[in-house]
Amino acid sequence: MLAYRHAFHAGNHADVLKHTVLTMVLRYMNQKDKPYRMIDTHAGAGGYSLEGRYAQKKGEFEQGISRLWSRDDLPPVVADYVNLVKQFNPEGQMEQYPGSPAFAKMLLRGQDQLRMFELHPTDHKILAAYLGETRGAEVYDTDGFEGLKGQVPPSSRRGLVLMDPSYEGHGDYGRVIAALREALLRFAEGVYMVWYPQVQKVEAATLPRRLEGLAPKGWLHARLTVQVPDSQGFGLAGSGVFILNPPYTLHDELASVLPYLTDVLGQYDGANYLLEQRVV
Repeated sequence: MLAYRHAFHAGNHADVLKHTVLTMVLRYMNQKDKPYRMIDTHAGAGGYSLEGRYAQKKGEFEQGISRLWSRDDLPPVVADYVNLVKQFNPEGQMEQYPGSPAFAKMLLRGQDQLRMFELHPTDHKILAAYLGETRGAEVYDTDGFEGLKGQVPPSSRRGLVLMDPSYEGHGDYGRVIAALREALLRFAEGVYMVWYPQVQKVEAATLPRRLEGLAPKGWLHARLTVQVPDSQGFGLAGSGVFILNPPYTLHDELASVLPYLTDVLGQYDGANYLLEQRVV
């Protein structure tokens, strides 16, 4: 939806989970010299001001990255994520938050490719300017669900697809399933990472089970629940990431990280996490 702006939510607890996992997956992909292609179907602007009016309106980053910024007990993989956020803030102050394209730009190597899709005209313009002449990067102002078809399989037969639409309407849930089903027919061995919000919608609750049916070669599902919805049942209680063909190291890494994030980011006594996988 063109009205959606991630700047309102930049650096919140959902971003912490998503980008911690993304950092872990990209680090794993980098262990092999063979190049790969990362495809972000809903890329956003690439970076967001935490001092601007969008981020300041609800201050969601205060319950996310702010809780980690100055801690000295971060687990190694969380420290890696936080250090990348700090790298994005060279002045040493927490003024900007990197979006997924920025994490990719910081971690992808010269031989790798980056394919970004963003429909919002303002965010697309900012993203294109940010990536500029970055080697191997291409930015498209077309629908990411549709654009994915032309990006898989990459010639190297190695790739990561990140899919994190706004889910503001009901249609995105079905489009996630449809786009992944078609992509897997073209590129079954790819790594596919889907982020989803934990909200009071049937579609959100059933999405992980629907994704399981698309993953005959194995999957991993991590969810972090940190707050209680408001009195009317609205609000982002937490979020999850579902990975098809996950790195084999990911489960054990998350098993040590999710309890920590639950303790640090939890906003009520019932804060909890879920970690499950199927290995084929």
